[in-house]
Amino acid sequence: MIEPLSKNHIFTCGRFNLSLDIPLVMGILNLTPDSFSDGGTLGTCDLAVKRAEEMISNGVDIIDIGGESTRPGAEKIPVEEEWRRVEGVLAKILELKIPVSIDTMKPEIMTRAVEMGVDLINDVSGFRSKEGLDFLKGMKKTRIGFCIMHMQGNPQTMQDSPRYGDVVSEVEFFLQRKVNEFRRAGISEDRILIDPGFGFGKTSQHNLALLEEISRLSKICPLLVGLSRKRIISELCKRKSKPADRLGGSLAMALWCAIQGASVLRVHDVKETKELITVYKALGGENIFSGVDHER
Repeated sequence: MIEPLSKNHIFTCGRFNLSLDIPLVMGILNLTPDSFSDGGTLGTCDLAVKRAEEMISNGVDIIDIGGESTRPGAEKIPVEEEWRRVEGVLAKILELKIPVSIDTMKPEIMTRAVEMGVDLINDVSGFRSKEGLDFLKGMKKTRIGFCIMHMQGNPQTMQDSPRYGDVVSEVEFFLQRKVNEFRRAGISEDRILIDPGFGFGKTSQHNLALLEEISRLSKICPLLVGLSRKRIISELCKRKSKPADRLGGSLAMALWCAIQGASVLRVHDVKETKELITVYKALGGENIFSGVDHER
């Protein structure tokens, strides 16, 4: 039996306290030339800030800024190149009074972003490195939020031949272990999100198995999901499509995950996802959006 979230459940996210009563929408701001969907479209600081302002006008709850592509096969880039891409945009968007997340695997970037005032660290590698754990130890007395993602392997090789005995159990074990690790480091659960990492070292069958068990995973900690425009949508629709032509499927994925207890939806299409949530709630869906009571 899944119990509903308490009405006052809050995610502590840097400068902000965010209610999780209704799923939050995290808008994707890729500052990369090679991301799978929108790489290269935000080539200047002005364009990136304009996109951020557009997302804010459409009701975005968090903006997630990334300077290094993590698509399958993407190559690593040096720290200074990643920082060059994000520094100026990060400075401008931090002035917009919106929660700002930095999407990075590099502790050096995390440290610089925290010094600038970022609210959330989103690490697709799940803080697995020694350097990542060392960074974490210095965050105990801050209000910085964290998102821990599961990924098998690394972006360069993760889709070569991912294998699991039981993908749901293995992802669940990893995420629970990492949450416990964060607790021991003095990071309270109200500052933690978890992400099963759809498409990161997982086949379509693995992704579908995880989708069927979203409510199970959401019992660990507030859950972030990122399925926007991903290939699995094209596969389920049984037609070839470009990422930007997968809006309908992306919205279906978002609604399914929200109903199953996801707390944050990471998306490209902010306006449409916010409208989905707003209309569904207005039609009586708020009781379903109450989510689960995360075990403490």
